Amino acid sequence: MNKKSLLVMVLMVFSLPIGLMAQDRPLIVVHVFTTSSDVGWPYDMKEMQTQAIAELKAKLSKTYEIVAEPPAAGRTHFYTLDGEVLAWRPGNRAKRMLVGMGSGRESADLHFWLSDDSGKKVVENKDTIRAEFWGNAYEGSVGQLAHPFADKIAGRVSDAKLK
Repeated sequence: MNKKSLLVMVLMVFSLPIGLMAQDRPLIVVHVFTTSSDVGWPYDMKEMQTQAIAELKAKLSKTYEIVAEPPAAGRTHFYTLDGEVLAWRPGNRAKRMLVGMGSGRESADLHFWLSDDSGKKVVENKDTIRAEFWGNAYEGSVGQLAHPFADKIAGRVSDAKLK
């Protein structure tokens, strides 16, 4: 056996546990959320998906594998996260300055659900999210709601204790 073949074999043996560990964690496919027909949502939903995946990975990566696309044919058991923005309120900077205490912040009402591979909903919630007090770095593309959006979902998924 030459050195190249030995190296390939060693790499395969050491990568096997990593691949098995990834399959031990439940897989969650995060779809792009939609909006109700009467909601004037000003942000790019694909950007919201990207930000939500990043936040969910940061909060749940030890317990769940988070991806944007459905798995290849080899993986049969996974969950999908879908949702809809039911309402959006832009907030009012003047009201925040005059009244304070969190009033006047941008907010949205969300309906989101996690379905298993048979389509059965295993988690379903309707929640209101509000912009953070100090804003964030993604304001231009996803507003101040991206972090609270992902944070709320991560909390609900974490509470569900999926297998």
